[in-house]
Amino acid sequence: MKKQRTFVFKCSACGHEEPKWLGRCPECGDWNTLIETAVSRLPGPGPGTKGNRPPQSIPLSAVDPQEGGRIGSGIPELDRVLGGGIMKRSAILVGGEPGIGKSTLLLQAAAAADTRGRILYISGEESMGQVRMRADRLGLFANGGGDPPVKRNSPPGNTSRIELCCTGKLEDIETILEAVKPVIVMVDSAQTLHTAEVGVVPGTINQMKYGAYELISWVKEHDAALFLVAHVTKEGIISGPKTLEHMVDTVLYFEQNDGDCRFLRAAKNRFGSVDELGIFTMGERGLSVVEDPSLLFLINREGELPPGVATAAVLEGSRTLLVEIQALTVPAKGSMSRVFSDRIDSARVSRVAATLEKHLKLRLSDQDLYINVAGGIRIAEVGVELALGCALYSARTGLSLPGRVAIAGELSLAGEVRPVRRLGGRIKTSRSLGFETFLGPAADAQDRPNEKPPPVSETGKIIAVGDLKSAIGALFS
Repeated sequence: MKKQRTFVFKCSACGHEEPKWLGRCPECGDWNTLIETAVSRLPGPGPGTKGNRPPQSIPLSAVDPQEGGRIGSGIPELDRVLGGGIMKRSAILVGGEPGIGKSTLLLQAAAAADTRGRILYISGEESMGQVRMRADRLGLFANGGGDPPVKRNSPPGNTSRIELCCTGKLEDIETILEAVKPVIVMVDSAQTLHTAEVGVVPGTINQMKYGAYELISWVKEHDAALFLVAHVTKEGIISGPKTLEHMVDTVLYFEQNDGDCRFLRAAKNRFGSVDELGIFTMGERGLSVVEDPSLLFLINREGELPPGVATAAVLEGSRTLLVEIQALTVPAKGSMSRVFSDRIDSARVSRVAATLEKHLKLRLSDQDLYINVAGGIRIAEVGVELALGCALYSARTGLSLPGRVAIAGELSLAGEVRPVRRLGGRIKTSRSLGFETFLGPAADAQDRPNEKPPPVSETGKIIAVGDLKSAIGALFS
């Protein structure tokens, strides 16, 4: 096929192309960097086509529903967040703070993945010896050889199927992909991808977009899956172009509390829910799955609770967690009161405080409000509002809540306690952890016919309330 030869002016700093010469690059702002470059373009197939075969359409009913199958990662918490496993022909972007364990998570998943195909681990930031040292430290080799990894919280895998490549050059990566034909590709990290076709400087916006696009196109054509590690900015968002998040199918964020806990959340997931939460602990042998997450967020105390402490039964995806809500009120130091809350949205705290002040005549407008969640987990579920209101009332009045009481419910601006999802599951989890009393809304049989609470004989004492005043009266009578 005859080639079409064209000329463009390409910036030597960022790779930006212009049809004509300019003194200053409009992309990066550098002067005198646009160089005339000959580009040979072969009109061929677009993304998603193979060889020189022209693209074709087929009826939707003719598509095999099994084509989009899943691969088990061997790590239950990762599978939970992904929606049941690694979807084939999908791209997953993993972001998090430096040193939080992104590379550790991928290496452990590579060793434990439920597949017989090869797994290609591409590291543009570490050498082969450094990656091997991490694998030995994680116990992926039983005796320093090519044996299966030591059994941990996930099924054992086979490290001999892991292929290692330490480069960020896109041309070399594509050559290895065609030779190895892996079922899972892991790239650490997206900022190290570079190619001479886009410029000589790695880490630029164009380099990241071009490199990610080429790798995503390859895995979608070859029935594989792609993991991309991404750096984050000081604000905690993924560094680079926002286009990168639109290109991938799933965006995962790795977070850390003040201790050794790690939280894995999905900000975007085309093949599952974004409400699931994966909980890990970091130890000497890498990341371990937390068997009973509620024990991380509860504090064992002897005697009565201090004022301002309440236990909330909240939902994180498909499971119930019991977390301790801590509230503190002090006189405002200025003319305006302030809310200090980084674990619960400060707007939600202000709304609950206004509801207390309106319907219970409890003055909070002249108080600074401090809200914390034990264990460092962020709570965004509406079922925490009733427990938050009880904690604020306790902190303001100095009255302690009764011990071993779990609370769940949504508060309306009218002071009503509205029903919440999976009320029966919250009661059951509370009872299993020793909470004999549960305070919450009455079951809404009309709207939620399948969410009826278990009988009282099985769950202990259940206090059903219809408004905030009744809830406070039941707790502090």
